[in-house]
Amino acid sequence: MRYILMILTIFTGELFWKDHVEREIPEGSSKKALRNTVILTKHHNYGAAFNTGERRPGIVKGISVLLTVLAAIFFIFSFGTVGKGMLKFGLSLLLGGAFSNTYDRLRRGYVVDYFRLNVPAKRIRNLIFNISDFCIVVGAVLAVLGEQELFEN
Repeated sequence: MRYILMILTIFTGELFWKDHVEREIPEGSSKKALRNTVILTKHHNYGAAFNTGERRPGIVKGISVLLTVLAAIFFIFSFGTVGKGMLKFGLSLLLGGAFSNTYDRLRRGYVVDYFRLNVPAKRIRNLIFNISDFCIVVGAVLAVLGEQELFEN
């Protein structure tokens, strides 16, 4: 139950935050936050990560839905195993983020990205993303590590 609650918390939190960003931050403007370590910047991402596929939004939507459904099926099957907390935790993070970004793609036609890190490395500083992206990446890493644990026992 806690894993489902985690998915719902990520999804609803991001829904609330993205709606706030859409209403309150003008496109392309920036606001510094958290002692200048984070820069809030609204960006509409019509593709996948790094705007990949932005000229083919229909394909991006289809792939997003397909991968989210596959991850959800894997998540459901993970409940047939005893323990495996890292796998379930990782899949919960991944699904919370995936549901949020897929919902954006289907509802808005784009994903709302809204922050970047104010770091010296320009390549990193120029990346604009959202909490869902972070949850997907961290969740995927934890799920892979947890899945390895599944096969080793």
